[in-house]
Amino acid sequence: MTNSAMTESATTAATSAPAAQADPKPCVFIHVNHKQILGAHVGAKSLRYFSKHNDKFDVRFIETRDHPFLRAREGQPFLRNGVWRKWRMNDLQSFTPLRFMPPELMGYRGRAVVIDPDVFAVGDVWDLLSRDMDGKAILCRPRNKKNPDINGPLASSVMLLDCAKLTHWRAEEQFNELFTGERDYKQWITLMYEDRSTIGLLENSWNDLDVLNRETRLLHTTRRWTQPWKAGLPIDFVPADKFDAFPPLGWLMYLRRKLFGDYAFLGHYRAHPDKNQEDLFFALLRECVEEGTVTEAMIRREMDANHVRKDAPLVLRKAPTLEQVIASLPAAA
Repeated sequence: MTNSAMTESATTAATSAPAAQADPKPCVFIHVNHKQILGAHVGAKSLRYFSKHNDKFDVRFIETRDHPFLRAREGQPFLRNGVWRKWRMNDLQSFTPLRFMPPELMGYRGRAVVIDPDVFAVGDVWDLLSRDMDGKAILCRPRNKKNPDINGPLASSVMLLDCAKLTHWRAEEQFNELFTGERDYKQWITLMYEDRSTIGLLENSWNDLDVLNRETRLLHTTRRWTQPWKAGLPIDFVPADKFDAFPPLGWLMYLRRKLFGDYAFLGHYRAHPDKNQEDLFFALLRECVEEGTVTEAMIRREMDANHVRKDAPLVLRKAPTLEQVIASLPAAA
């Protein structure tokens, strides 16, 4: 074969070989239901406001209304921490199974971060998306602040994911296993079914649980009783039964639900004990209103639906600027 023929043959082979598929742009997913949609908009704004690399990543919502497999189980019993509970789309946290969807939505390629709709950036999320994962499939923090044990329950409310390593995540199929008893919700949501060798631990600052200081990167207002935009509203979530933490209380909570209904005697949301966290939320909300991603009509609708506190317009008007909030943050303890 002549040199020219060899060159032509090599060129033809290279042209006919399938091109490697490029990874999709990294994405931050916010999973959310109808009750938390305002928080999701505020969270999306925070990600953009505090990043210097907005051209490098997308922000997308994963909404319960777009995934009918969730509604198909309305009222059916599922296993949660060893107890059978009824699945309710109207529960405050009915979005949580969707945190296992990003790998599928990314075509099992590339990187994603998934966060709850009550998580708000005060640092650049690109620093998380672009960090060295040391070959791990998942980076997240422990649930227990005092016991950072990789073998214990983990907080899946903020996760950095290498989607190519999570091809076993099939959210719809695994959600349905909750209703046959093959899978327990609490074990699933705390990543206890995952191979621990594939998980690395994040610094707590990337999922700071009701802690906001100069070291915080992502604030998670995780204490549902004191979420800053809900103060004064009737409680509309079903607390955990706490059988594992304190069995007598677990049985009392179980009997309360059985005898009087899911929300009986739970009272009202309280003001958040950290004024800075309330100020941060409403300063970000004002940014959303000014750029048009949230309208005053939307806030009114959410107030009418008891998803947002009744004095929200007043609090919004009085809120400091974001610059003032950040300047007032304390040093880390």
